[in-house]
Amino acid sequence: MHFLKIRQKPIFLLTTVAVLTTLTLTSCDSLTTNQYEATALTTYTWQVKYADDLANEQVPRFETFATTSLLNRNGLKPEGAVTGPDDKGLWWSSLPPRPSVDEIEQRKKSQEASTPELLKSVKYELKYKVGEDQRKLPTNYQVYREVVKAYPSQTSLQLTLGLNNNSVEKAEPVGSK
Repeated sequence: MHFLKIRQKPIFLLTTVAVLTTLTLTSCDSLTTNQYEATALTTYTWQVKYADDLANEQVPRFETFATTSLLNRNGLKPEGAVTGPDDKGLWWSSLPPRPSVDEIEQRKKSQEASTPELLKSVKYELKYKVGEDQRKLPTNYQVYREVVKAYPSQTSLQLTLGLNNNSVEKAEPVGSK
């Protein structure tokens, strides 16, 4: 009896792995395109943390103040770029105005407020066309950089889509494998 219980676990694990592998393989597609545009939206945001005890609060409240953004396309310098390219090849807008002490105090609600913190974020997307079908999907830095390198010559790219084809996970020039 004990022997049967031990043997059932490996069979269950193998079945689970097989099902998950099948789902992963059938949920992702690969396609080739020579019409594409990669964008990176660079954003600066001032944020202040509010809490009864800033050092030990388990669930602090965060308030967002001024924000500025700049849309990078295919690695080219966008109009309005103030700094860049940075170490990732991205261009940035001017800094938003820092919140004043009065603005910070207006949102306190009897809590302590931290020093304003300047956050930097980037949102990557890839727009591509295959036949008459055009899509725009979220992507990552690596895909953005591959498109930037391929863009000037409009090299065809092999795109690997993510789970349920809801993102672009990889881009490679055709013939580079």
